[in-house]
Amino acid sequence: MTTAIWLSALFLGVLEGLTEFLPVSSTGHLILARLLIDFHDHGDVFTIVVQLGAILAVCLVYWRRLLGVTLGLGRDPAAQRFVRNILVAFLPAMVIGAAAHGFIKRVLFSPEVGPWVIATALLLGGIIMLVVERRAPEPEVHDVDALSTRRALAIGFFQVMAMIPGVSRSGATIVGSLMLGVERRAAMEFSFFLAIPTMAGATAFDLYKNWALLGSGEWNVIAIGLAAAFVTALLVVRSVIGFIGRFGFAPFAWYRIAAGCLMLAVLTLR
Repeated sequence: MTTAIWLSALFLGVLEGLTEFLPVSSTGHLILARLLIDFHDHGDVFTIVVQLGAILAVCLVYWRRLLGVTLGLGRDPAAQRFVRNILVAFLPAMVIGAAAHGFIKRVLFSPEVGPWVIATALLLGGIIMLVVERRAPEPEVHDVDALSTRRALAIGFFQVMAMIPGVSRSGATIVGSLMLGVERRAAMEFSFFLAIPTMAGATAFDLYKNWALLGSGEWNVIAIGLAAAFVTALLVVRSVIGFIGRFGFAPFAWYRIAAGCLMLAVLTLR
């Protein structure tokens, strides 16, 4: 494994850690970045698995909450409701993701179609974020523990849209939550917690499907990306909540619109 590949894996891992919890689509950024630096990803495994590093960072940041939920499962109704809502919200992505896995990898992640899909999703997603930011209903749910099972399931269906590269998993779940009357901070926290089973499941499924493609060299590259994503996300995740709480989603929406327009122009002219 050459130094150039190590550096590419390190760069992509840092990029993943920076973008996983921002509503800008980490997967879309990874796909575009690997095309720009000519990083060969066998079966797109690196692009999926590296996201687990950012999820592990969330587990560390919220370890007290997660430990409390685990210890309280047998006797605490709030802990039981929390776990039930996370599992219910994860269900649509689990079922639809397994069914559509082949199409997503073959078509939406392809070098021919993927960049167009990402550019369009970035542009449209930015516009939707601006609209929702201005027209979202008054929040009725101000805490993750107060979320109903029906709302959790609806948020899960919003998360399914993030299977389209460029949509953003965190963006889809947070914007969906706002539309369903969930307060911004609670929406972000639920999105973070929902990422844990979602990305763990996606990683396990992708490794199962592509195990034969991975040799020792690929595992070393993945390990570097995972470590970089973990450290970067650890530094970013709490500041994301503070930044969005202060400035809202408009800065990210305008970034998405600008990036999407620029990409469409480049793709059209190339």
